[in-house]
Amino acid sequence: MKGNVYLAWSSNEKILEKAEYGGVVTSLLKFALENKEVDAVLAVKKRNGDRYDGILSLITDPNEVLECAGTLHFSSVNIARNLKEYLDGAKDTKIAVTCKPCDARAIIELSKRGQINIENLFLIGLNCTGTILPQVAKKMIKEEFLIDPYEVIKEDIDNGKFIIFLKNGDKKEKSLDELERKGYGRRENCRRCEVNIPRMADIACGKWGVKQKKATFIEICSERGDQFIKRAIDAKAIIIEKASEESVKDRERKDKEATQLAHNWGEEVLNEMNQMSYEQRLSYWFKNFDRCIKCFGCKDACPICYCKECYLESWRGFVKAGEVPPDKMFPLVRLSHVADSCVNCGQCQDSCPMEIPFLKLYYMLQQELIPIFGYRPGFDVNEPPPLTLITEEEFKIQDVNFIKI
Repeated sequence: MKGNVYLAWSSNEKILEKAEYGGVVTSLLKFALENKEVDAVLAVKKRNGDRYDGILSLITDPNEVLECAGTLHFSSVNIARNLKEYLDGAKDTKIAVTCKPCDARAIIELSKRGQINIENLFLIGLNCTGTILPQVAKKMIKEEFLIDPYEVIKEDIDNGKFIIFLKNGDKKEKSLDELERKGYGRRENCRRCEVNIPRMADIACGKWGVKQKKATFIEICSERGDQFIKRAIDAKAIIIEKASEESVKDRERKDKEATQLAHNWGEEVLNEMNQMSYEQRLSYWFKNFDRCIKCFGCKDACPICYCKECYLESWRGFVKAGEVPPDKMFPLVRLSHVADSCVNCGQCQDSCPMEIPFLKLYYMLQQELIPIFGYRPGFDVNEPPPLTLITEEEFKIQDVNFIKI
């Protein structure tokens, strides 16, 4: 039943041995393939065992899913974008997808726009408080922990700490906030993300609420998720027990703490911008836009951009071919196109070679739009995007309120 919560662990000894928190996700993926629940699994592996090189893999062999066991904080693969591109040529394929909250939200937004048939997908949500870019992670571990990054066999983010576990059995930790004040730590979008538990998926899995045993905390988020878990239990793929009240409260506490920290990061951005005059803000953004080399990396990485013929391509005449930097409207048009659907995945900024702070701009705009429309993208597959509901009367604008960016 939706809302039910459990502690669970794998019944497979090999999976238990390799997994970090009970191996439930790995066991569910293996079960889904073995029992033809899906045609394929989309999950992240370590390339050649390198935890700084996570690669998105489409898997059809049940035995191969063991290679996806374990947590990877140093990977921010573009799940929704790659899923959409694959399904363009295989629309009827049924896939189980492991996804962070932003991945699940992007998939839901694509579904609303007719780009993905979500009925053919089973979303296994993974709790997330942020990912760290591989190059930043290696530099941080080397310079702040004075450790060879390849001595790390496991990492964790918990109780405001970044923790690493080493081959020699040692454990080292530092304040996550202190690391991030120095420019290390999580990606910028992750710091401001207030969605840690992916309840928009079919099930949400994580380690919060687990204290005494090697297990996974599962929350059932849909009827389909409930039926899938029941079949996995009947097949003895996983073992479960009802989560205790103490476990539930511990999970809620950690979620609340992480959400408050994210809110604080967001307030810093808003306060920074509010201290500027309108002219100063305009100058700030135009200086950043002047760095644009028109590589289209932001457009190509965005999971929500799906137009076959982009309005911003030079051949359409909106921007001049060879003009660098492009007209100031170039980034602003893209902003207007994704304003109601941005899920804070951070892929646009990650892909920008000029490090233009798109995420700050999108975050500020959404803080204005959410109260106006009462809409948060990627939470309810049955809730239509606000711009699809505009009537002819609403197009007859008489009063214009300018949003501050």
